[in-house]
Amino acid sequence: MHEMSLAEGVLQIIEESARTQNFTRVRKVWLEIGQLAGVEVEAMRFCFDMVVRDSIAHEAGLEIIATPGQAWCLHCAESVPVQALFDACPKCGSYQVQVTGGNEMRVKELDVE
Repeated sequence: MHEMSLAEGVLQIIEESARTQNFTRVRKVWLEIGQLAGVEVEAMRFCFDMVVRDSIAHEAGLEIIATPGQAWCLHCAESVPVQALFDACPKCGSYQVQVTGGNEMRVKELDVE
């Protein structure tokens, strides 16, 4: 389950931010997770709750912002939505598509005290 290591990485970001920005408590964390990022959202929620116990974010709520998959179709020469990695272009059927979005995960925002 790689979500555990992802959750640990999120906690490291939170702790580093607390050191540099001098806050003592995190109330809410917004994570942006792309549809193509390969992250199981429910597993991420579970792992986040486990990892933040006894930390600065122990009572923090977790909000997940899902972002859709996007790719550039070389044949159509335009941006198209994709549901999975290695999908064909939904307009022309070409497999000459390059993912341009929806494959990332990032801490978007923290609500802190």
